Amino acid sequence: MSEDITGVSSDVAEWQREKVQEFWTPNRKLLKSIRDYQNHASGSGVIANLLKRVAVLRHRFWSVITGADIPLNGQLGGGLSIPHPNGIVIHPLSVIGVNCLIHQQVTIGIKRGDAGAPVVCGHVDIGAGAKIIGNIRIGEHALIGANAVVTKDIPAFAIVAGIPAKVIGSTQKLSNEH
Repeated sequence: MSEDITGVSSDVAEWQREKVQEFWTPNRKLLKSIRDYQNHASGSGVIANLLKRVAVLRHRFWSVITGADIPLNGQLGGGLSIPHPNGIVIHPLSVIGVNCLIHQQVTIGIKRGDAGAPVVCGHVDIGAGAKIIGNIRIGEHALIGANAVVTKDIPAFAIVAGIPAKVIGSTQKLSNEH
């Protein structure tokens, strides 16, 4: 079996990546508000409804502070890392896998006339300014270069760059390495 060079799982969420450690960590506070909303959205009763509304207000606040457009009802895998969330736009129907890294100014959205949204599998690193558009699938452990425009499926372990994005390498270890 081949391994990705970083050793980060594409299946098991590393929740520590999202944990709020200081007061002023807008990126993690934004993610926490989304997680809190999703936890309380399925609940019923006055307390759950109140906590859900508080999470919505926190989400709006941190969205303004960060300049990110990440939906409350988005399908975001655990361990998501957004070190500089400014300008990140994620379509509500998009699926983001576990332990992904999304840099600033990334757009993950749909094309006019497309029936579906992008699916980004586990442990995908997306460089600053990249655009992932259309009903496509990004394979696990892929690396998308800065400002790449991805409009077609990307295989697992691929390194892609360019406009349009093309495979330029692999994040896979060779089987004979130790």
